[in-house]
Amino acid sequence: MPRIDLCIEPFFIGSKTVDKIIKANELGFDAVEFWFWDHEFNGSDLIFKKKEIDEIAAVCGELDVTINDIVVNSPDGSIGGFLTKPEDREKYLDRLRETIEIAHKLKCRKLITCTGNEIAGRSFEQQFDCVAETLSRAVEIASKEKITLVLEALNSHVDHAGYFLVSSKTGFDIVKKVDSPYLKLLYDVYHMQIMEGNHIATIRQNSSLIGHYHSAGVPGRNEIYKGEINYLPILEAVDDTGYSGYFGLEYWPSETQELSLTKTLQYIKSK
Repeated sequence: MPRIDLCIEPFFIGSKTVDKIIKANELGFDAVEFWFWDHEFNGSDLIFKKKEIDEIAAVCGELDVTINDIVVNSPDGSIGGFLTKPEDREKYLDRLRETIEIAHKLKCRKLITCTGNEIAGRSFEQQFDCVAETLSRAVEIASKEKITLVLEALNSHVDHAGYFLVSSKTGFDIVKKVDSPYLKLLYDVYHMQIMEGNHIATIRQNSSLIGHYHSAGVPGRNEIYKGEINYLPILEAVDDTGYSGYFGLEYWPSETQELSLTKTLQYIKSK
C-alpha cells in the first residue's frame, strides 16, 4: 500500500495550521500537505494570512511528521502568476524562489505548481510552449535546491473553469518536453475522473512521469470510499508501479471530520 498523506487545508477550518497537524497526527497521519504558506482557506475562500512556519517546523520535528508538499501558485494565477503568460514568467519564478525558502524550513521536498488559466487569443501550442519554457527555467532553480516540482492537471467542468492543463496526456507531454527529474506530474484521480477516467492504464503506462497523487470521491469531492471510483484497485496499481512517494487525500469531509478520516484510513487498510 502506498504511504498516505492528508491535505489539511479543508479540515478543522479556523484552527491554526500547527493544531491541524497535531490533530491529523493523533488520527493516524504521519505526513500532511497544505496549500499556500501565506494564505488560509476559511471554508469558502482563500484569505491572505501567513502560516506560522517556524512553529509548524518545530511541531513536525517533535512528532516526526513530514510536510510532503506545499503549493507555489494558484490554479487561476491570482497567486504567483500564470505559466501560460510569458509576461508572468519572472513573477512566477520570484514566487518559486520565495516558496522554496519556506519549503526548506519545513524540510519539504516537493512543490505543487499550476498552469493558470487559458489565455484568450493565444493558441494551445503557444500556451503549451510558454508553460514548458517557464518550467524549464523553474527546474533550473529547483534542481539546485533539490526540490521537485509537481505539475497539476485539474478539471474544468466542475471546479476550475478555464484552467489550461485539463489532460494528463498534455501534462505528461510537458514533463517529457522539459525533461528533468525535478519535474513530474501530479496525477489527481478526482480531477482526471471528471475529465478522462482510465486511471489504472494511465498510471501503469506513465508511472515514471508521476511525482505525486491526489484523491477524492466523485461526485462531490468527498471521501474516497464514497462515489463512483473504486480506489482500492487504483491504490494497488500505484503500489505495483513501485511508487515510493505519498498518495495524497485532498477532499472535503461529508461526515464528522474525525469519523471521516478514521473511516478513510480503515478503507485504505482494507486493500
